[in-house]
Amino acid sequence: MVKDFVIVIENKADISKHIKRDEKNLISQNQKDIENYALNGALWYAKQIIANQTSYKKIFAIAVSGDSKRHRITPMFIDNGAFIREPLGDIETFTLFNEKSIEDYYKREVLKEESSKQKKKEEIEKIAAILHEDLRNYGALDDRNKPLVVAGILLALDEMKTKNLTLDYLNNDDIDTDGFKIYELIKSNLKRSNLAPEVKLDKVLAQFSVIKDTKKINEICEIVDKKGLKINSTPLKHYTKFIKENIFDAIDRIKNSDDYLGIFYSEFMRFSGGDGQTLGIVLTPTHITELFCDLVELKATDRVLDPCCGTGGFLITAMDYMLLQAKNERQKEEIKKISFLVSSFNLLCLQLLRLIWF
Repeated sequence: MVKDFVIVIENKADISKHIKRDEKNLISQNQKDIENYALNGALWYAKQIIANQTSYKKIFAIAVSGDSKRHRITPMFIDNGAFIREPLGDIETFTLFNEKSIEDYYKREVLKEESSKQKKKEEIEKIAAILHEDLRNYGALDDRNKPLVVAGILLALDEMKTKNLTLDYLNNDDIDTDGFKIYELIKSNLKRSNLAPEVKLDKVLAQFSVIKDTKKINEICEIVDKKGLKINSTPLKHYTKFIKENIFDAIDRIKNSDDYLGIFYSEFMRFSGGDGQTLGIVLTPTHITELFCDLVELKATDRVLDPCCGTGGFLITAMDYMLLQAKNERQKEEIKKISFLVSSFNLLCLQLLRLIWF
């Protein structure tokens, strides 16, 4: 049972025993076919459960057949014992039916509704595309520096929030440039997050020097915003305003801000150089990170090491799993402070961990 759904699975060793249809092309409910075929059996069990209890009226009957090399997994949805749908599309992972995913799967595949994640993804894709174009048009930034500027601005905005600074703090000054101010905010934010050892702090901070040292993004120019208005600003201030309004402020409004940031970064990297592979970044899909957490049976008392953390996808999913199992607030704080080790510290992973968990 997952939420208000019941999941019934029937397994057969031979893929030829996956499904049997009758002369009307319906899934046969003949006794022999129920016994011998996976989907036929799963459907029969689901109908019996519906008929013999009143608590659960939404059932996924899932047929599994074959072995690890050659197999099929086919779900089917049954509602109130009478409304029987055709089988849904074959799947490769059962993570679609965990607590985090099953509602979206039901809305998307059964009700044929556009899920909140899909809507969010379309919205974020537009934001990422606009930002990518602006970084190129007004800053002439290459694929390597674009994500550094974005990650740096997110950290600076977090520090501005802590210090109650507004966007007016970036005032196009010729001496203390916008880039210098953002760099100093990043430095303060990293120190506030107790990043250690010192050599790691220095290494991370050095990569953000592009923000203060790139002349073009610190010079005033005429910019046309997304509403078609012309403004005179440094590209950095324009980027900061855009990221604050469209990304940073949304972190507080959206419950699953880790999803929001993760989806944004994935979409942004897709526009900024082949899914991040020019930076050595390979973005791992959420269903894979969830699968690995399930496989290792992750517990709240475990320690997690990611030797090549990239954008932090495995770490974020692991944190979600562990916090859900935490018994109290004290254990949650302990998980946040000591449960995660990273030997290859990626900049975006840093800002994700800093913005989401603390």
